[in-house]
Amino acid sequence: MDRGEQGLLRTDPVPEEGEDVVATISATETLSEEEREELRRELAKVEEEIQTLSQVLAAKEKHLTEIKRKLGINSLQELKQNIAKGWQDVTATSAYKKTSETLSQAGQKASAAFSSVGSVITKKLEDVKNSPTFKSFEEKVENLKSKVGGTKPAGGDFGEVLNSTANASSTTTEPLPEQAQESLVFEITK
Repeated sequence: MDRGEQGLLRTDPVPEEGEDVVATISATETLSEEEREELRRELAKVEEEIQTLSQVLAAKEKHLTEIKRKLGINSLQELKQNIAKGWQDVTATSAYKKTSETLSQAGQKASAAFSSVGSVITKKLEDVKNSPTFKSFEEKVENLKSKVGGTKPAGGDFGEVLNSTANASSTTTEPLPEQAQESLVFEITK
């Protein structure tokens, strides 16, 4: 295949940055001495421009640092500003907005679910408290209370009954006779 037939499939190497362009030209494509001299002048000119731009950039960076120092902006404040700006950019994206909306909806649904679970638990506890088994247990505790702590009118709530029973048993200094203890245990287990 000669050069005309290759077209877009040309495989000549592309010069890398900093690589001498003159060195990459193949030996078959010889340049005249005048063309080489022109390329060398252009190369020197571009290198000089790069050096000038680097010096200008360094001077601008130094000036920027001086302005920040005068304004009292330090690296930490700059970092905070960059983070705030970055966060602002993130929150402005459509992906963030969609995610935020989805999480908000999920939170609302979870809140509603927890609320309904709480209502169900409250109702179940009320059902248990009003059940015949619980009422029977409450009566047995009342009976036990009246036997241990003396006669008091029935009808206090369960917490009061337990507290007074505990107080009554802690104030009793004499142990109950064995037969009385057995009858109490028997009464509770009925």
